[in-house]
Amino acid sequence: MAFNPSEFNSTGFVAASAALPGLDTDLQPIFHVEHVQLQFQVASDFVAVQVANNVIILALTSGRILRIDLASPQDVDDIDLPRKISEVGTIRKIFLDPTASHLLITTTHGENFYLHSRSTKARHLSRLKSLHIECVAWSPALPTTSTREILIGTQDGSIYETYIEGMEENFMRKDDRYLKQVYKMPDNNGVTGLWVDMLPGKPELRRVVVSTAGQIMHWVGRVQRHSDIGSIFAKFFEAEAPMIQDFHDTSTPHSTLCTSPESTDEYEPEKSFAWLTSPGVYHGKLLISPPNADLGAHVFSTSKLFSNSSLPGSNARVSSIALTHYHVLVFTDTTLYAINRLDDSVVFQQSIVDPGTTILGICGDPKKSTYWVFTSNEIYEVVVTDEERDLWKILLREKSFDKAMRFAKTTGQKDQVAIKQGEHLAANGRYVEAAHVWGKSSKSFEEVALTFLERGEHDALRKYLLAKLSNLKKPQVMQRIMVASWLVEVFMAKLNTLEDALSTIASHVGSSTTSSSDIQSQLALCCEEYQDFINKYKTDLDRKTTYEIISSHGRKDELLYYANSVNDYGYVLAYWIQREKWLEALNVLKKQSEPEMFYKYSSVLMSNAPMETVDILMRQSNLNPRNLIPAMLNYNKYTKAPLNQNQAVRYLLFVIHQIGSSDAAVHNTLLSIYASHHSKDETQLLKYLETHTVDPQYDADFALRLCIQHDHVQSCVHIYSSMGLYLQAVELALKHGNVELASIVADRPEDDSELRKKLWLAVAKEVVRKADSIKTAIEFLKRCELLKIEDLIPFFPDFVIIDDFKDEICTALEDYSHHIDQLKKEMDESARTASNIRNDIASLDRRYAIVEPGERCYVCQYPLLSRQFFVFPCQHAFHSDCLTGEVVKHSGVGKARKVKGLQEAVQRGMTAGKRRDGKVEEFDALIASECILCSEFAIKRIDEPFVMQTDDLAEWAV
Repeated sequence: MAFNPSEFNSTGFVAASAALPGLDTDLQPIFHVEHVQLQFQVASDFVAVQVANNVIILALTSGRILRIDLASPQDVDDIDLPRKISEVGTIRKIFLDPTASHLLITTTHGENFYLHSRSTKARHLSRLKSLHIECVAWSPALPTTSTREILIGTQDGSIYETYIEGMEENFMRKDDRYLKQVYKMPDNNGVTGLWVDMLPGKPELRRVVVSTAGQIMHWVGRVQRHSDIGSIFAKFFEAEAPMIQDFHDTSTPHSTLCTSPESTDEYEPEKSFAWLTSPGVYHGKLLISPPNADLGAHVFSTSKLFSNSSLPGSNARVSSIALTHYHVLVFTDTTLYAINRLDDSVVFQQSIVDPGTTILGICGDPKKSTYWVFTSNEIYEVVVTDEERDLWKILLREKSFDKAMRFAKTTGQKDQVAIKQGEHLAANGRYVEAAHVWGKSSKSFEEVALTFLERGEHDALRKYLLAKLSNLKKPQVMQRIMVASWLVEVFMAKLNTLEDALSTIASHVGSSTTSSSDIQSQLALCCEEYQDFINKYKTDLDRKTTYEIISSHGRKDELLYYANSVNDYGYVLAYWIQREKWLEALNVLKKQSEPEMFYKYSSVLMSNAPMETVDILMRQSNLNPRNLIPAMLNYNKYTKAPLNQNQAVRYLLFVIHQIGSSDAAVHNTLLSIYASHHSKDETQLLKYLETHTVDPQYDADFALRLCIQHDHVQSCVHIYSSMGLYLQAVELALKHGNVELASIVADRPEDDSELRKKLWLAVAKEVVRKADSIKTAIEFLKRCELLKIEDLIPFFPDFVIIDDFKDEICTALEDYSHHIDQLKKEMDESARTASNIRNDIASLDRRYAIVEPGERCYVCQYPLLSRQFFVFPCQHAFHSDCLTGEVVKHSGVGKARKVKGLQEAVQRGMTAGKRRDGKVEEFDALIASECILCSEFAIKRIDEPFVMQTDDLAEWAV
């Protein structure tokens, strides 16, 4: 054999043509055959071929094995058998496991060899000597480094179990651990097919399928736990009896058992099988339940036979088969057929080889789902494209609607399935199920609706409308509104019908409680369905229309549920208020946060449930109390409750004290309620006024008018006092005979003794007028120390005698005498002070100061006698210009300007004589009125630092 790996393409081969001539173009999208041109030459023909996991194994008549990995076609393994052909015979068959890890090779002399995927040397299996192997059932636990427990079928009808070590590091041990015959065909028919798998969730259970030329048998049983060298099938075939399908015809020389590739359908994980027997191809699903011995009966009962006579234009027998996911590939002498497993229709037929060509068979890759046809020197690939394309049509004809829907890919296909399924369900009286299906189809809306209406299937109509609404697009606004509105009508009618049925049952004595409970369950279910509908499609409903529909049926609960769902709490509140259900209305109100809702309904709720309403209002932080004043006044207008139970007062006090409202309208409203209360009690009113005396938030004029209008004297007096109108307050109190109140007010202007005396005189006049005796009046008036007896005498009546108040007169005269003596002392002291002042003034003319020759100016530190200077009694001396500069610098703007003006006038000599002398005196008075170092002038400069930035700081260094 000669080959050049560098010439391989990505698949290891080069396709000679896209499709062979004569291929049916209508079927080309599903199946077509490509002739694969080999990029290497071999010295002998192929004798056996196997494909698995993207690996092709070619057995040659020369006894060599070619292993080609299609993922890396440059790596081609060329392996020789360890013995010569003359010793072991030519290769008869090869068996490759699904993972392409293990390969068994059997020869014409009954010698058997094993080759691992990571090995380049085949190993002779001595235990399997003289076994003519026809089939192998690989362990479902693969891949592993060993074969684990595998079953081998032979020409003489025996089934053996063996375990072969896979890796070279295990060469020191026996390559094949054990070989045990586990079953023998009763009639010694050769085993043509073997397959083993584990049932899902049952790792201890095994299913074994065995085929001969005329029988297929199915076992399900528990295998044994084993040791390192123990058999797990030793008692399996003894303990379990098989299910057998027998065709009693063993004339075919090509009996084969094959299974489909690994399933990609999550809904149907079962694999399929196909058994080539003399009558044809027997095929079915390898079901996985029930996991017991009856499973075989279920498998065979759902299987069917495709007879050879069904193949069009062929009298030749089938020589080889393979399974795709949904088709059976059948090969006769020259022609390849594809048969749909669902309806046994032939969907593909193509002559591939010339008559007389030796066909090795069809191989399918169980992992990669690729399919290959091999002759003795050619390879063809059967390319499968969109295999599921037409399955939906077949399943639809078979009325397998759910499966058809799964395989329908386009919208049109799914629509056809839905229409047919709905018609089938409706024809069988399953209208509700039909409604669900039709709702997803394009079947005429009017036709479906009339179908349900004519048959009185209102439940089905409801389900259909719901399904239709869910499939209408968002832009179809009018259609969605119409369908949703119709659904509301249908729901209301259904609920009324159920309630009428309950009422009818309740009115008949001895009626069935079972039927009543059934109707109640239906009613609850319908209510729940209605609520789900509202929650999901409320945006598709017109509010006004929906309210009218539900109201026309008198469905209170459904009406309120809808209103709450769309957050139309105003409608719900209005509904409860109209029916005077105050607690229900308040339960709605307490869940709201929109201020307008409170403003709108607070009046009616305050009138009918004031305490609960105020409780709710006090929990809202976003309300403007001013907008609630009408509700408070309206409530107060009709309530007869005392002030401590008045809910308007309670809310307003909360707003003022807890929220801290300074709104005059709120305070005025509270004053109005206090003043207008029918009890005429001023306690609460006065308490409020006294609390807000310092910083009143109310309108004093308004409060005064209210208090006057309702004769609240004490409150009026307090307001007058708070306004500073003490005289009016005293006069009002005296007018109503409340002398005590008047005297309290008269004492309030403590800082204005004149006004206080005036007020007390007004009080005194009234006290004297009303007193039982002059003595009593005088005792009362002693409370004010400003009043004297002479102030009171004018108020005494003409007929009063002096004996009634002679003690007071004597006391007053004594006070005057003491006062006169005090004044004399003060006059004498003043005379002495005046005399001393005159003496001091006279001595000023003789006052002088001594200036030493070296004395310096306290400002510039130059000799004082160098120019004009001033000397103060404190002995501080300054040059005239230095003193002037300091005074100007530290005086106000006005004084500085005046000093400068006088200085300029004197220096320029613009005036003369007395006028000039006057300017000089005025100038001296301004700058020399006080010493700048020890007078008030110096005190004002206390914040200046001792050391200035211009001074020599070194002198102050420490």
